[in-house]
Amino acid sequence: MGPCNGTSSTQTETSEFSTGVLVLLALLMVLLALVTVLGNVLVILAFIMDRNLRHRSNYFFLNLAISDFAVGVFCIPLYIPYALTGTWHLGRGLCKLWLVMDYLLCTASVFNIVLISYDRFLSVTKAVSYRVQRGIMSNPIVKMVAIWVFAFLLYCPAILLWEYVAGCSTVQEGQCHAEFFDNWYFLLCASTLEFFVPLISVTYFNVHIFNNIQRRQRRGSIQDSEPPRSSSSSWRSCFLPRSDVSSSLEMEDSVSSLTRSLRPSLGSACPSPAPMSPTPLKKDFSASFRTNARSKLQRDKKIAKSLAIIVCVFAVCWAPYTLLMIIRGACQGRCIHSSLYEITFWLLWLNSSLNPFLYPLCHMRFRMAFLKILCPKRFAKLRS
Repeated sequence: MGPCNGTSSTQTETSEFSTGVLVLLALLMVLLALVTVLGNVLVILAFIMDRNLRHRSNYFFLNLAISDFAVGVFCIPLYIPYALTGTWHLGRGLCKLWLVMDYLLCTASVFNIVLISYDRFLSVTKAVSYRVQRGIMSNPIVKMVAIWVFAFLLYCPAILLWEYVAGCSTVQEGQCHAEFFDNWYFLLCASTLEFFVPLISVTYFNVHIFNNIQRRQRRGSIQDSEPPRSSSSSWRSCFLPRSDVSSSLEMEDSVSSLTRSLRPSLGSACPSPAPMSPTPLKKDFSASFRTNARSKLQRDKKIAKSLAIIVCVFAVCWAPYTLLMIIRGACQGRCIHSSLYEITFWLLWLNSSLNPFLYPLCHMRFRMAFLKILCPKRFAKLRS
């Protein structure tokens, strides 16, 4: 496919930096790639080695780690020579492959963030219906595959077919960027689906989680000040779930074990319609039930805090690039300095290196799995 009219066939770009600065930049880029690869490999290994991590929501962490790992092992290394020299030396075919992988992996990373936030939103605000979900949409594998399909459809067909539909190529010799690089309308629509909609969605989930926690706190303080309920209401509470109690999936095992430990005593703990009901056992059950509710509330608070950090980091890493990309497309690249645009571009990949520390480290199970991999002796001491 030949170049479009007005597009020169060759362009030689020279580096704006001295040799010392180039060496420093190269070291920083390689360091970012290593941190991205090692951090996400740690998450993947933890998931493989520790069966306790294989819960429904944790599969989404695995999906995120896979996309971020591929960014560190493929996208960043291939881009480093291009960023330092200003010229793409690897051929047009590999350029297309790199573009497809870069857009696919970064978009999949964003969609995984939304999926994780949505899963936490359901586990906190709709705990009962969340834990009894059945059918194909409750299968995490289906959701993980859907993430990759949607991410591919957003950019990849345009990357592969744009020049054939337009009849010419706008990419000059020695460059590597998408054909829609300066198409403002396409960039605005795509960035809306890639950044603005996910940001609004994740913010919405966080706001509802915080509101749910505040309501439960108020209800808990009111219930603590209320006198003990009558025998009939206690009998109903043994079988009817409380609407204000929601649980975090991170502690499903501990919750289920508590349920199993209470199950043998339910018959004696719940007062029967007969007058001879054991009052001490009834009080013990009520106290343990309230303690369990408070502990779940504390866990949900931790989830809310971790999600708030996720939203802030996601916005900081993606907002500059998205806004500059739209502005750059509108002015055909004449109003945005290339160095500024390049900095925002690297912020996207910085997000992939931060994700292994932002997400799994917010959860005790992942921290223990990391300790088991990195410090097995210390882990053995803690377990003994």
